[in-house]
Amino acid sequence: MATTLHNQLVVAISSRALFDFEEENQLFEAGDAEAYMRMQFERIDVPAKPGVAFSLVKKLLAFNEPGQQRVEVVVLSRNDPVSGMRVFRSAAAHGLRQIQRGVFTQGADPFRYVRPLGAHLFLSANGADVREALALGYPAAQVATQSARAGDRHPDEVRIAFDGDAVLFSDEAERVFQSGGLDAFQSHEIEKANLPLPPGPFQPFLAALHRLQHGGAARMRIRTALVTARSAPAHERPIRTLMHWGVSVDEALFLGGLPKGEFLREFEPDFFFDDQTGHIEHAAQHVPAGHVAAGVTNLAAARETPRRRADSNRA
Repeated sequence: MATTLHNQLVVAISSRALFDFEEENQLFEAGDAEAYMRMQFERIDVPAKPGVAFSLVKKLLAFNEPGQQRVEVVVLSRNDPVSGMRVFRSAAAHGLRQIQRGVFTQGADPFRYVRPLGAHLFLSANGADVREALALGYPAAQVATQSARAGDRHPDEVRIAFDGDAVLFSDEAERVFQSGGLDAFQSHEIEKANLPLPPGPFQPFLAALHRLQHGGAARMRIRTALVTARSAPAHERPIRTLMHWGVSVDEALFLGGLPKGEFLREFEPDFFFDDQTGHIEHAAQHVPAGHVAAGVTNLAAARETPRRRADSNRA
């Protein structure tokens, strides 16, 4: 019988998202791939320190039990195969021996392997790879490598926090807000309160977590939170949308534009996903965070970047 990942939650993760390879990466970013590979090989028996997404991965793997594989984590990396040896040795040293699959592309685009893996989540420190994975329709986020690391007060609970618009839900409402302002947004959401929002890029991941939660594992639990800048009366539509999907979140924080970081600090997630870089920068001071480069906000930013470069060149 052929090996399959069917009926498992599949996480594809880059080596820099799983481990702290920032010192080594400076050589890679400087264009000295040979020196990078040499450093990794020289440190092959030195376990890398845990990275931003380490806690999330470790806890998800804890859902696996003898004879019941519920979660698969695959390293998907621009690293070379030699450096890949250190990744696997570091995983084993930290007790993550369940990580046995990996794709190492030596600088080539790794995101294309998200599709044959059927990944429910792709985490990477490379923004271009994340955007390509999102374009293919897979939940993906660029980890903020400077993020605070997750706490250890909830060893038997995976805690994940999501922004709403352009993350769990489509950017429909955000487009109204950006084009017409707050009053137009509020009126739009009140008018459509009973109409479910279209799914956003992370709806499949939330659904996969819901299936994992109800898959029979006794020891581990999942606790989720919706952390959004929305406030009443625009709160109803997200709640009704989740009910329509047949999934739920444990906590919902409607913050009305308040900074999210301090609230996330109290929730203590193993990871937080948001589409706006400002929210990620603030959240990363307190919790592990990742940028979801989706929706109209990021589309506008992508259009603005070449314009800024052109202005800089003219200057």
